[in-house]
Amino acid sequence: MKRRVIISRKQKTIILALIITVTTSIIALALVNNDFSQQNPILYTYEIIESYNHDEMAFTQGLEFDEGFLFESTGLFGESTIRKVELKTGKVLKSVSLQDQYFGEGITIINDKIIQLTWISNLGFIYDKDSLELLSEFSYPTEGWGITNNGVQLIMSDGTSTLFFLDPETFETVKQVDVVDKEPVINLNELEYIQGKIFANIFLQDKIAIINPQTGNVEGWVDLTGINDEDRQDPNKILNGIAYDSETNRLFVTGKRWSKLFQIEVNRID
Repeated sequence: MKRRVIISRKQKTIILALIITVTTSIIALALVNNDFSQQNPILYTYEIIESYNHDEMAFTQGLEFDEGFLFESTGLFGESTIRKVELKTGKVLKSVSLQDQYFGEGITIINDKIIQLTWISNLGFIYDKDSLELLSEFSYPTEGWGITNNGVQLIMSDGTSTLFFLDPETFETVKQVDVVDKEPVINLNELEYIQGKIFANIFLQDKIAIINPQTGNVEGWVDLTGINDEDRQDPNKILNGIAYDSETNRLFVTGKRWSKLFQIEVNRID
């Protein structure tokens, strides 16, 4: 004879509470595991596909590739320029100098205009892409380091772990994200937007961070150790400069006063 088990309302409440607790714990554990996976970026190395001549006097601060040409911003007070460069030869086709009080920084191209930052002047410049004619200026409250765009917004770094997303017409900040790999990643320098991710040089390091623009999480690191040892006797000749040819999927990198610019392929380290 089977005995009928009668569960009181109080017992039902306790059982329901236990089920909710266990379910919540499982969900929390899943979230923790997901966060953990996000905090372990994929590691990449590189292969040099091609190398090109680069003006070894160019103190590279910003680099872009557009319609078959490189556009470059160079820094230092009294030496800063914005220039158009022939890729195959490294020949400077056009160059415009900044006034001596400005230290040129990152550039990006949007709507056929070149946007250029300066370091500590809180001032940026807008140029016609074809003629390099100065069209206008804009201001911002932080230092200027790197800049790129996602087609809709400008994305700017200031040397901290923060990325600022700006309206390209008003230059007002519409949002910002903090870049993190377990802890804040500082010294974000030259930027490039590539296939939905932000690639960022890290000042004084031979590596590039691959950043999720929505979360700020570093999803990958590209280790560029040894890519240009011949130009590294001078400690000021650091890696800085990322350009991407979206039509042919070519990635270019260079550095301050490097004699070479490299087309590289990024490969995952298994």
